Amino acid sequence: MDTPVGTSGATQPSDQMGRGLRDLRISVTDRCNFRCRYCMPREIFGPQHAFLPREELLSFEEITRLVRAFAGIGVQKIRLTGGEPLLRAELERLVEMVAGVDGITDIALTTNASLLRSKARSLRDAGLSRVTVSLDSLDPERFASISDTPVPLERVLDGIAAAEEAGLSPIKINAVVKRELNDGDDILGLAAHGRETGRVVRFIEYMDVGTTNGWRLDEVVPAREIVDRIHASWPLEPVDAAYSGEVAQRYRYADGAGEIGVISSVTQPFCGTCTRARLSAQGELFTCLFGTKGHDLRALVRDGTSDAELDERLRSIWRIRADRYSELRTEETARRPKVEMSYIGG
Repeated sequence: MDTPVGTSGATQPSDQMGRGLRDLRISVTDRCNFRCRYCMPREIFGPQHAFLPREELLSFEEITRLVRAFAGIGVQKIRLTGGEPLLRAELERLVEMVAGVDGITDIALTTNASLLRSKARSLRDAGLSRVTVSLDSLDPERFASISDTPVPLERVLDGIAAAEEAGLSPIKINAVVKRELNDGDDILGLAAHGRETGRVVRFIEYMDVGTTNGWRLDEVVPAREIVDRIHASWPLEPVDAAYSGEVAQRYRYADGAGEIGVISSVTQPFCGTCTRARLSAQGELFTCLFGTKGHDLRALVRDGTSDAELDERLRSIWRIRADRYSELRTEETARRPKVEMSYIGG
């Protein structure tokens, strides 16, 4: 069933659970200069790992055409991801092109911030709306251990500062919490950092994305535990969702010192309100973060498919969508082959 979108006369398809499509995450590269253990462990993504050759990546023109098609069926928000998206040359040009698509109201970037100092202002000038930074610890040694990179923590923090100076604020910080890795002082340290700086810290339950990170259920720190631990130091109160389908559960500090978020895909699944799709750097469309196989859109845009045909193909993909992996997750499903986070951007 399709429903009207705005005043243009276009309609939005609904999937098998009545969910519309509102958000599109676009991976612009599968490369990254970090080797975070829960995403791109060095044992798998080492010096001999074969990343995608340039000709297999979607061009900026191809990405923009697809964004225009997705906007026609209801997508309003775009998030650029990787790998590390700032490794893609001239990313500002893509931002400017996407910002010019009718119907797109928000363009965000998820980054490790290590290259943000030199890019923040030009990205903002091109039309970037917001920045989310992946940062799992403020302890330099633990940061180095988790990210498995020679890039110092100071460079990440400087990149965040550059984004704020450019007007890309408030900054959101995403921290994946894993049992016996960064579930101790790091939680309160990150919370304190958010209180002091006005940055919104979002704590993410460790998920079984892909098959290379060795995920185990007993390594998941439940969102409820994280909230309770912070609440014991600085009382929190729940905040209503800003919009239908918002992923993070939000809490504000009772003393007015900002807010936090928790993303609880494992212990409190939110499949029923998921309005997201993911486009890989190679042009495969995945309708779930935990998907096994994507839909090849690159072939369509390179084979002369008309806009009308592309529109109908996207609608047909979304109409048959029935994904609810997190609601069905078991230790057994966690071992099934799934696309890697670095390939579709998390």
